[in-house]
Amino acid sequence: MYWILKWVLLGPVIRWFARPVVIGTLPNGPFVLAPNHLAEIDSLVLCAALPRRLTFVAKSEYFAKGGAGAWLYGTLCRLTGQIPIKREGAGSADVALEAANGILARGGVWAIYPEGTRSPDGRLWRGRTGVMRVALPGAHEVLPVGVVGTRSVNQPGSRGWRRGRVEIRLGEPLDLTRWSAAAANDPVAWREATDELMASIQRLTGQEYVDRHPSAEERARRDAA
Repeated sequence: MYWILKWVLLGPVIRWFARPVVIGTLPNGPFVLAPNHLAEIDSLVLCAALPRRLTFVAKSEYFAKGGAGAWLYGTLCRLTGQIPIKREGAGSADVALEAANGILARGGVWAIYPEGTRSPDGRLWRGRTGVMRVALPGAHEVLPVGVVGTRSVNQPGSRGWRRGRVEIRLGEPLDLTRWSAAAANDPVAWREATDELMASIQRLTGQEYVDRHPSAEERARRDAA
């Protein structure tokens, strides 16, 4: 179903609106795709524009039938094999991260927004360490990606999409060799490597960086817009 959506049902519409331009090349084999997150349409644009099949984690609310928009997005998640993830509570994301390990073990591409949520204001926010909790122990490649232009296509507070131009800027895979195998399960190493990832994304996008996570109030204002 993923490829039917990509090439027949949904992808042509996404590509018409976003007119995506991909700068750079994807690695071969398994790797983690780590983009910034500006707009609700980001995942659709990335899936429509990049040649590899991407499996994202998606917040578990999208898998519940709670409103037309959430139901539609949840249906797309189910049809394309996306992974639900709970964002609250200690250890709540462990099952999803274990599933991500399975994707990489099968030679696939696991895509995750290291910010953990959509940017409230277009800036780049501090990354969460889930990426490195998977990448460091498994010695997986992590590819920083800068997405630019999706907020003009999917404008905050507006209904529908507008035609625009989106750039998907593929960086070089991170050099994670400075963190030894002994440090692969060390939260300090996860944090350091995540900060390195966010710096790489910031260089690709030119966004202003905010060294903290968005507050509940900031996320609420974003969702109410």
